[in-house]
Amino acid sequence: MTAPAPRPLLVVDAANVVGSVPDGWWRDRQGAATRLRDAVARLTGTGLPQLPGPLDIVLVVEGAARGVAETPQVRVLAAPHSGDDAIVDLVRHETAQRPAVVVATADRGLRDRVTALGAQIVGPRTLPYP
Repeated sequence: MTAPAPRPLLVVDAANVVGSVPDGWWRDRQGAATRLRDAVARLTGTGLPQLPGPLDIVLVVEGAARGVAETPQVRVLAAPHSGDDAIVDLVRHETAQRPAVVVATADRGLRDRVTALGAQIVGPRTLPYP
């Protein structure tokens, strides 16, 4: 029996996506990241218009949002320092192993860093949040 083919990967820059919606997220960063995790969980099956499912999802959290738990649909990566650096490291590791790696962010500096590694970009509004 052969191993299943690797699935495309969606990496979500939680701080950037949550920060794109002025809904009071700054009062409860962990709660906002948890709502984002739950919102993107359904994408594991459906995917995105530019990234059909099924796919794997990694939500990268930092700072006060580090306590967000994983779910069966969404892996949570708690960045020990910079969320951007953790995303770059993840993309560097995953691009050679996946048919596609897509990062959800509007951060221009991060976009430049991950596209140089072969990742694609989608903006925060592409995701079902809030």
